[in-house]
Amino acid sequence: MPDPDPASELVDAFWAVARQVRHASAAALTTWDLTPSQARALITLARHGEMRPGELARHLRITPRSATEVVDGLAGPGLVERVADPGDRRAVRLRLTERGAGTAGAIREARADGARQVFDRLPDRDRAELARILGVLRHPPEPAAPHAPHAPDGTDGTDGTDGTDGPNGTDRREVPGGTPEPGHAR
Repeated sequence: MPDPDPASELVDAFWAVARQVRHASAAALTTWDLTPSQARALITLARHGEMRPGELARHLRITPRSATEVVDGLAGPGLVERVADPGDRRAVRLRLTERGAGTAGAIREARADGARQVFDRLPDRDRAELARILGVLRHPPEPAAPHAPHAPDGTDGTDGTDGTDGPNGTDRREVPGGTPEPGHAR
């Protein structure tokens, strides 16, 4: 029997838990007859306030055309209204109605209840650690800044090195107090 692949097992476990949370959230949404995209739009408008449709599309990471369909589905039952943009009379802004704000709050609470069904099985300490880990993984790392190469002849104001080269190929680094200290050979 082949050895289990830890990375594959981690991915499988992650998606299994994500499915549990998604199913709990979807079950909560049936009360309001909303799609997940519509619920996300309501919550986004509740969190960020009035905005143009293009801004909503960016928040939801969907195309503007898809955002229009989502908003149409929310405007019909009176959860969202389109209002004139005071800064540009050709544009509209989206605003939650009183009913929409109440629905957004109820959806948030229902989603939290669904998440509690999944995560309350963990002790507080484990939940806090999971939140910390997911917070790290949620945001992709910043790309490394490209390193500008130095002119080897020193015409760029350097000696063609990274400034840490000492005699005989040693590494010269600053130490507390500002005195250069010979380092280890590279």
